[in-house]
Amino acid sequence: MEIRSLTRTEAERRGALLQVERYDVDIDLTGLPDGPEVRCVSSVTFSCGEPGAETFVDCAAEVRSATLNGTSLTPTGDGRIALPALAGHNVLRVESVQADTTTGQGVHRAIDPADGEVYMWMSFEPDEARYVWACFDQPDLKAPHAFTVTAPPAWTVTSNSGDPRIEELESARRWTFPDTPPLSTYNTVINAGPFHEIRREADGHDLGIYARRSLAPILDRDADELFTVTRQGLAFFGEVFAMPFPQRKYDQVFVPEFGGAMENYGCVTWSDAFLRRATPTPAESELLAKVLLHEMAHMWFGNIVTMRWWDDLWLNEAFAEFACHWAAERATRYTDAWASHLAGDKLKAYLSDQGPVSHPIHQPIQDVAQAASIFDNITYPKGASVLQQLMTYVGEERFRVGMTAYFARHAWGSATLQDLIDALSEASGRDLDTWRTAWLATAGTDRFSLERDGDTVTLVAADTPRPQVLAVGAYSRNGRNDETSGEVLERTALVRVEVTQTRTPVTGLPTEADFDVLLINDEDLTFATARPDPATRDAFFRAAAQLPTAISRGVATATVWDMLTTGEATAAEAGRSITAVLTAETSDAVIEPCLTLAANIAELWAPEGERAGLTAGVADACRHLATAPGRRQVALRGLARTATNPDDLARLREQAGDDVDLLWRALVREAELGGDVSAESARLLERDPDPDAWVRALTVRAALPDPAAKAEVWQKLAVDRAVPVNSVGQVAAAFWRPDQDALLTPYTQRYLDLIPHLHRGGMIPAMVFAGHLFPPHAIDPTYIEEAQKASHEAAPVVRNTLLERSDTVRRMLHSRVTPTDRVSG
Repeated sequence: MEIRSLTRTEAERRGALLQVERYDVDIDLTGLPDGPEVRCVSSVTFSCGEPGAETFVDCAAEVRSATLNGTSLTPTGDGRIALPALAGHNVLRVESVQADTTTGQGVHRAIDPADGEVYMWMSFEPDEARYVWACFDQPDLKAPHAFTVTAPPAWTVTSNSGDPRIEELESARRWTFPDTPPLSTYNTVINAGPFHEIRREADGHDLGIYARRSLAPILDRDADELFTVTRQGLAFFGEVFAMPFPQRKYDQVFVPEFGGAMENYGCVTWSDAFLRRATPTPAESELLAKVLLHEMAHMWFGNIVTMRWWDDLWLNEAFAEFACHWAAERATRYTDAWASHLAGDKLKAYLSDQGPVSHPIHQPIQDVAQAASIFDNITYPKGASVLQQLMTYVGEERFRVGMTAYFARHAWGSATLQDLIDALSEASGRDLDTWRTAWLATAGTDRFSLERDGDTVTLVAADTPRPQVLAVGAYSRNGRNDETSGEVLERTALVRVEVTQTRTPVTGLPTEADFDVLLINDEDLTFATARPDPATRDAFFRAAAQLPTAISRGVATATVWDMLTTGEATAAEAGRSITAVLTAETSDAVIEPCLTLAANIAELWAPEGERAGLTAGVADACRHLATAPGRRQVALRGLARTATNPDDLARLREQAGDDVDLLWRALVREAELGGDVSAESARLLERDPDPDAWVRALTVRAALPDPAAKAEVWQKLAVDRAVPVNSVGQVAAAFWRPDQDALLTPYTQRYLDLIPHLHRGGMIPAMVFAGHLFPPHAIDPTYIEEAQKASHEAAPVVRNTLLERSDTVRRMLHSRVTPTDRVSG
């Protein structure tokens, strides 16, 4: 029988009926070293406001026994156990076993290929705790959890709360953890295995980091950075929210075969892919810091104060994404965090918000299956940018006062959007109802342009705009030249305007004779796209690289990118403009996403006849960047992706020296170009100390223009799912290469055949496989229609991911057709 998804109506009824007093959960992990089973006994103490009523508890594991107040119960087979004739006070006891710990949901058993050691992690968002033990798996039924874990004697166990009491048993250890504060079920966690552990004291907190033993040297290398950012983040959030993190212990556990990171209270779980096997680049170090701060922000947004239902998911994710950039710029060395956000995730959000799965940031969610489909670019980067605009709109100090009040009122409970709006309205003295409706209840992206009539400048919205504050910058050529980008523009004025209608006068700019470029949304204060006026369009594309700051260049790049994705600019125009920005860029955090963007345009958006030229332009930019010692690593990685002949690759290998990561990248490119790399790949695999180096070797095979290699890789990647979820994108990108259409065509149908099954394994695998396996080559617009039609019967998370990805590829296909071909066609 199919496992049922909890509906909003059911959750509201159950939430009104019950008050959960506590969970006592006994977990037995002693079978995991040699087998798949996790055994649990969940005891739930709860009261019922209507004695005699009935409800249900969630349990999608195999139920061995279940009793309510001593009376036996029978599971319904759909992930639920009916609870009839409730008393005023109740005790539920359920024994369960979960044996699907390889591809199942909620709990995962991973074997380290380096030494055969077994590690176990749990991850429950949005409603996957029910796959491990019985619980009321909805966010508003918060309660203290007491975990007792029996594990193999050599294992370390981590959980949400404090210091456990550890007892030595005959052939195991029992870990008894103190009660947690009131938490939603999805905020709880157990991780276990023979971890390498490092601990530090910082500002009264006991900080711990963990990783599998084979990655101990990498964790040791990154420990100082992890502890520094953790200390800085805890101090920053404790101050701005006027609520220090209330628990002394704060752990972060890096585990294999995990996707992303999860904000479990006091015990964040990470994919150990974040522990870079090569020395991290500046962008990789910044990403580590931002993810750390994002998950930390959830201690307040999500854990201490929890959304009542999943329609307020943005209260968790958008706020955490906003807060991590806020904290990074204010409290850490990553002062270009917002600029890198603009160069990366915000561009994705602009595209998503103009596609088939655009949705309001806040929208009705009928069940949890639908909720899983909105962990997306609208909820995360658009939501973060909208909150940055809200802070601009009300003022940072008033924003902080409002957030302080919000946490003080709702700590350890649940809250709604209206609760937040009320707190911010009171603090700011502004009626935010109109703002809320326009920004949170309405989908789509505002677009602005400027009209000039002599010295009069008017900001014009393409449609009715949202209320917002944005800036217009005036830039002039001052005669100063840069050795890389030529003439440099200087900002001569910055004017903030509050937009309330379609046309807004912009006063305070210099006269028309005193500026050369006007930049809409300078400082990137809002979420809106812009267009240069037709008379200066081409000059604007050239001027993007001449702007003086990472943010100003990023705002111009966003305009160029948006024009490419909407068919208003060619790949050649956009590629040349963004490659020039790459050459001129001074921010280390922005160079890497800018390089990725330029290479993507050449590879995925350019017509076949223009691809080589644009790729060569990016390669030239990489050669230039490689002359700067601090950028050499990033530049050589870019060159490995864009090298066009064996001589380039031979020189690249010479420059790589002992850089194993760069050698793997060069091998992937050589394989794609038809080189015989099997022997060299085998030798490199023997040299590489990375326990997951076999994935790099598989990536090399994925790129080969060879039918046997393609078949082998597809089987491991898409059918067997043998590749760790955090590496699927890497292998899939090597598999789907341009100029290999004849080899790839059979797999386009195989992707369609996978669609009904892509949801297996839960939300993260569904998103990863649905998105990364979608073919960007060897297809035509008819295929896009077929895929979108096939998605209608898929799970919501698969459907939305597929629709979003297919829309992007549709835009790529349009861009690959030259204007001459469009006319002749």
